Amino acid sequence: MDIQPSLIVLLLALFTLMSACTSQEPESGRDAVPGRETSGLEQQIRAITDAAEGDYAVAFIDAGNPRTSVFIDADEWFHAASTMKTPVMIEVYRQAMEGRFGLDDTLPVRNEFASIADGEKYSLSVDRDSGDALYDHLGSEMSIRELVYSMIVRSGNLATNIVIEHVGADNVNRTMAEMGADGIRVLRGVEDMAAFREGMNNETTARGMAVMFLRLAEGSILDEQHRGEVLDVLKDQHFRDMIPALLPDDVTVAHKTGWITGVRHDSGIVYLPDGRAYVLVVLSKNVPDRADANRTGAEVSRLVYDFMMDEG
Repeated sequence: MDIQPSLIVLLLALFTLMSACTSQEPESGRDAVPGRETSGLEQQIRAITDAAEGDYAVAFIDAGNPRTSVFIDADEWFHAASTMKTPVMIEVYRQAMEGRFGLDDTLPVRNEFASIADGEKYSLSVDRDSGDALYDHLGSEMSIRELVYSMIVRSGNLATNIVIEHVGADNVNRTMAEMGADGIRVLRGVEDMAAFREGMNNETTARGMAVMFLRLAEGSILDEQHRGEVLDVLKDQHFRDMIPALLPDDVTVAHKTGWITGVRHDSGIVYLPDGRAYVLVVLSKNVPDRADANRTGAEVSRLVYDFMMDEG
């Protein structure tokens, strides 16, 4: 059968048009919605952090519409303190999801670790560890699930070092990079003083931590079972002096704090009673008074909550 040249041209044109349409990802309805105006909120937050002693960074993202956001000094690097324990937990659950081990598998509870700076052995001090109950189990074994719970809820340092040695800091960083949380660097466990003296520290930016929590809120990191358990652990957080401090009782916060001398952080997901959620990260350094830093973070958190509730 002969095909007319004009028909061939028409078919080629249609093929080209169809290829162009299918090669572009459709724009999601959420992404197409413009973000709310946040300049007023940013000014209010800056007024609080500028009046406080020390240096602050803040990241806020509406999980339902990420175009509604505020970033204040969000790309500045801070010592991560114990906020690095959340990316470690995510890596634990990612490896468990992939079948590398079971969360009920056990690990020996020991207090001897190798410095990443020189390989020398070091131990943790029970007096500096808020997860001090774990030291009663030295010489025994505990499940990975129990160790992770201690690492997050009580911010246990001994549990952290055992867990991070098991999953590997490089793997944590690789997973963070894959999800777009480039502003997170996990190098080592806690109290590796030789590494600390060499400047080899765990670091984070407010934006990096916020992206990680946004991915967790969206459900794009883990399957629903493992994601649900991670969120349940974060919701059990014992230390509640910053993000949750001034929020109503019907608000749920899945978060992780962190502090060392001069540093006070909080980071997580805030769940409102109507089902909406948002991510908030407050980082601080060079703060002379821990209580003042807590209050500053709590006031920032309340401003963001009021902004979200004003949405109607």
